[in-house]
Amino acid sequence: MSGRTPALTPPDDASAPVRHPDAPAPGELLGAHYEHCFGCGHGQPHGLHLEARAAQGVAITAEFTVKPEHQGAPGLAHGGVLATALDETLGSLNWLLRVIAVTGRLETDFVRPVPVDTVLYLEAEVTAVAGRKIYSTATGRIGGPEGPVAVRADALFIEVKVDHFIDNGRPAEIQAAMSDPDQIRRARAFEVNP
Repeated sequence: MSGRTPALTPPDDASAPVRHPDAPAPGELLGAHYEHCFGCGHGQPHGLHLEARAAQGVAITAEFTVKPEHQGAPGLAHGGVLATALDETLGSLNWLLRVIAVTGRLETDFVRPVPVDTVLYLEAEVTAVAGRKIYSTATGRIGGPEGPVAVRADALFIEVKVDHFIDNGRPAEIQAAMSDPDQIRRARAFEVNP
């Protein structure tokens, strides 16, 4: 990234990330962490429907198709939608650490326009951990893993307790997420970004 701010530079005493032993296996589809999430939920008709897969180490890959509902300028993806795709992908990394974390800072570089009907292929990895701070980076490429770079981001996530969502979310949605019988989805429901 160009011009990374000091807030996104891990401190000297940061440690290398360690994949949790119970993390999804490489190649495993992570699925939606919450049905109504704009980034990955299938309950949002105009959402990204981003699909993320675990990769080797503390890394994931993800894809989403830019639809007409995602455009800003005629025929091109809205920059905010692209930033959302990066944020969603980076947030999914926390599933590999088995921690609940929220976005503290996200810096995005827009390298080239992304046309409607394009598949954006994203790769993300955790680069360091320092206490509750999780440092990560992501790249989005047009069409596939070898395609031209369209967007990049560096992020800082902050580990939180589930109370963060219970105290700040709307009770009806919190109760619905906690009542879900699917244990994996219930655990993932609290990986949302507030």
